[in-house]
Amino acid sequence: MFDVPFQIQPITRTTGFATALPNTPADPCLSFKLTTATRTAAAMMSGQAHPKILDRFNTLAEAMRGAIDHAEDIGPDAAPQLLAILDRDERLVLAGAASDGAVAWCNPVANAVEARAVVTEACQSRTQAARAAEWDESDLAQRLRHRADLLDARLVDPLWRAFAARALQIAA
Repeated sequence: MFDVPFQIQPITRTTGFATALPNTPADPCLSFKLTTATRTAAAMMSGQAHPKILDRFNTLAEAMRGAIDHAEDIGPDAAPQLLAILDRDERLVLAGAASDGAVAWCNPVANAVEARAVVTEACQSRTQAARAAEWDESDLAQRLRHRADLLDARLVDPLWRAFAARALQIAA
């Protein structure tokens, strides 16, 4: 389901959300952080693969709009980039894959049972990716790892699950 290319068309209408000015320093007191993963091999092996903060926002709606603005800077031939919105306590609020001017948000899990199933499926995808890498199937391994990352993106903090699901309904 997640290994098909994204067919989402960019939204061209203005939504009225204010975006942060590029030359203004971000206020660390703002509630939401738009982040992307740092996936360099050295950072991952050393345990220093912390998310890179792209910007900070006061509301979730502004952070979602900021993610779309960031996606507009991604070229049409670039691989999808995983973005995550975190609250000030570093809890996952919402995540999705950004590519070519759009963000495909991942629906958050509804409960703990679904979360366990998603974790199991993500682990299986990573195991299959490791096997594919051993068999020199690097493209398949990359797709399987990306699928596992998208599954992990559904693991929104229990505090934010209902709120994030409602925000996605309103945004649709």
